[in-house]
Amino acid sequence: MEAAQPADRAPADATPPDGQPPVPSTAGPSPEARETALVEPATGPAPVPEAGEPALVEPAAAVDQPAPPARQEKARSERSPRDMALSLLVLLVPIALLLAFYRGFLGGDEPVTVDPAPAVEQARAANAFPVSTPADLGSGWRTVSARYQTEPAGATLRIGYLTPEGRGTQLVQSSVPAEKLLPAELSGGQPQGTADLPGGSWQRYTARGNQQALVLLEPTRTVIVVGDAGDIELRQLANALR
Repeated sequence: MEAAQPADRAPADATPPDGQPPVPSTAGPSPEARETALVEPATGPAPVPEAGEPALVEPAAAVDQPAPPARQEKARSERSPRDMALSLLVLLVPIALLLAFYRGFLGGDEPVTVDPAPAVEQARAANAFPVSTPADLGSGWRTVSARYQTEPAGATLRIGYLTPEGRGTQLVQSSVPAEKLLPAELSGGQPQGTADLPGGSWQRYTARGNQQALVLLEPTRTVIVVGDAGDIELRQLANALR
């Protein structure tokens, strides 16, 4: 005779006898089934909110941007006139030193001088007119140009000078007829009377702009001393011709 089974124990074999319907088990869930199930959140798209309900919008992530150089801008805006003057002085000092070196050691302010001898020799070799040159003018006179040229009407020798006072003066000797030479060289200048100079009958003439001229008319040549120099320097050049 078998031992009696406990009342709450389910039979080992739940299969019904032949011809009988299955009997549902009345036993409660297993201890494992009683534990709370861990449900993973859904990974599908978020549900669309119904009309009239405010959408839940997550705030956008802040974008990291570099902060402006406030300190540097502040420093620039706070520059005083004294600082600006010092900065300008730093730039001007090297320029002043370069100018001083250029003028003092390289002779930047000195005019370019030329040797008039080749042009004078060319004029004398042509023998178109007697050629005179100034003598004993002094070291303050500098020759800056010299040219001899010929044309159908005659030949002309021009020598340019810079006077001790820094004025420009030109000595013109030519075989071109005076009636053609004077209007071209003096820009229509008019005679102003005689000039008390040795060595010939010199005439005073007006010239272009603020220039004045001394003119010597000879049978074979015309001599003109013209420029913006003063009367004393013009007379000095005319008197020095030999």
